[in-house]
Amino acid sequence: MSQAITSQSSTNSLTGLILPLADRNLLVPNVALAELIPYRAPQPTPGLPAWMLGQVAWRDLRLPLLSFEAAAGGQAAVGPGARVAVLNALGGRPHVKFLALLLQGIPRSLKLEEDLPRTNAPLAALELDAVQLGLDVAKIPDLVALEQLLADAGLI
Repeated sequence: MSQAITSQSSTNSLTGLILPLADRNLLVPNVALAELIPYRAPQPTPGLPAWMLGQVAWRDLRLPLLSFEAAAGGQAAVGPGARVAVLNALGGRPHVKFLALLLQGIPRSLKLEEDLPRTNAPLAALELDAVQLGLDVAKIPDLVALEQLLADAGLI
């Protein structure tokens, strides 16, 4: 009987992560984050789109480091609390397992209920939805489209 109760309650909530960016917060499921690593300035490469900041080393891999803000039509910014989120790739490409995303702080974990209140905040490119989290608005990123952006630019 307790097993049925546990199963039912686990389907009604999800653990999410708030990823702090320079101009917005993103909300992703906690399983999207593989690891959080310190920011290290990537080696600049001429001719890259503004949203592609370069490559970062992680666990014997070279990962593309992206600025979500720049990819969504804004400007890339590296603040004093910058970190790098290594995200699990979702696009189904066998040779692309991870992407790196520039953050402006440490992600926060929170429990989310299935009835998360939506808000009518304007959405930028690469944003699927916006939700109200207390006094804050968080955007739901389209991580598959972000990966597709890399593919379309010939970077993966």
